[in-house]
Amino acid sequence: MRLTKIELTEINLPLIHFFETSFGRTYERRIILLKATDEYGNEGWGECTCGEDPTYSAEWTDPCWLTIEKILAPMVLGRDVESAADVWSLMDSVKGNRMSKAAIETACWDLEAKSLGVPLGNHLGGNRAEIESGVSIGIQDTLEDLLEKIRVEVDAGYRRIKIKIKPGWDGEVVAKVREEFGDILLMGDANSAYSLNDIELFKSMEELDLMMYEQPLAHDDIIDHAKLQAQIKTPICLDESVHSPDDARKAIELKACKIINIKLGRVGGHQQAREIQRIAREAEIPVWCGGMLEAGIGRAHNIAMSTLPGFVLPGDVSASARYWHEDIIDPGVTVSSDGVITVPTKPGIGFDVKQGRIDDLTVRRAEILHDN
Repeated sequence: MRLTKIELTEINLPLIHFFETSFGRTYERRIILLKATDEYGNEGWGECTCGEDPTYSAEWTDPCWLTIEKILAPMVLGRDVESAADVWSLMDSVKGNRMSKAAIETACWDLEAKSLGVPLGNHLGGNRAEIESGVSIGIQDTLEDLLEKIRVEVDAGYRRIKIKIKPGWDGEVVAKVREEFGDILLMGDANSAYSLNDIELFKSMEELDLMMYEQPLAHDDIIDHAKLQAQIKTPICLDESVHSPDDARKAIELKACKIINIKLGRVGGHQQAREIQRIAREAEIPVWCGGMLEAGIGRAHNIAMSTLPGFVLPGDVSASARYWHEDIIDPGVTVSSDGVITVPTKPGIGFDVKQGRIDDLTVRRAEILHDN
C-alpha cells in the first residue's frame, strides 16, 4: 500500500438532543473526516473522534486538524507498507496524538478491505454476523426526563443501558432507575468525576447491581483504580486510562479493572485495538466498544471492530437516528427490535458515504498530496 493523497473535511453535525457528561453538554459535533487514496485510486474513509474541546482527552478538533495536515499526513504519503497493519509504525515517532493517527490508520484499513473485496470486520479477524447494541444516555435536566429516555430505549430493545453519573447525580438516580426498570443490564459512567474520597459512595451502590462503574477516578490513573477495585465488588471498567496495549497490560497486572472499554480513537486505530483485545482476552478480561458521538463513518468502523472475538459485552454502537436527523452514510446504522446490529457484508466499512450530505455540512477542506 502507498498513499498518494489525503483529504480532510470538517463538518458541523447538530445532535437531535444535547448529550451531557460530567464535563459538560454537547449540542453539535465538529467532526473531521479523512479520505485516503492510494496509487491505484482506491479510497478509504476514517473519522477523527476527538471532541470539540480538550475535556475527554487532550486532543480536540483544531489541533487534530493541524496535526494531521502538517505532521502525520506527510509522514505516511508516498511510503510503501505491506498492509494497513503497518501504517501505525510510520507515525510512531510522534508522541501521543492517537485520535489524529487513528483517523489515518482506520481509513487505510477501509481502503485495504475494499481493494481486497472483503468486509472490514472479516479483514480485521472478526467473525460475527451481528453485534449486541447498548445505549449511552447523558445527564438530563430532571430525573423524570432520564427515566423517560431510558423507557424509550428499553422499549426499542437495547440490550444494555449506560447512564452518565457525577457527584449529585449518582446513588439516588441509579436507585430510582433500578426501581423503575428492574433487572435491566445497567452501568454508570463517571468520566473521571470522583476520587478515593468517594469510596463509601461506591460501596453504598453495591446493592444496585450495576454491571460496572466506567472510569470513576482520574482520567490518567491506574493505581487509585486498583485501590478502589480492591474494596468493591462491582467491576471497574477503564476507559480514559487505557491508551495503548501497554496501558492495558499494566492495568490488568495491577488489578485496576475487571473490564476494558476500547475506543478506536483513544487507542490509535484498529491495530492497537486488536492488540488490546488480545491482551485482555488472554487475561479473561471482557472488552466492549465505547462511543464518542461518532457520525456514520466512525460508527461503521466501531461495528467492524466489535466483530472481534474479545468483544463480549454490548457496546455503545447504537442507531444513527438516535443522534442525527440524517447521517452521512447510506443506509444509516439501525438496531433491531431485539437489540442487535447486523454487520454489513459489503467490502470495507460496508456503507456508502453520502458525499452530497457531507458537502452540505462542510465548513473547511484540505488536500495533502505526495510531492514527487
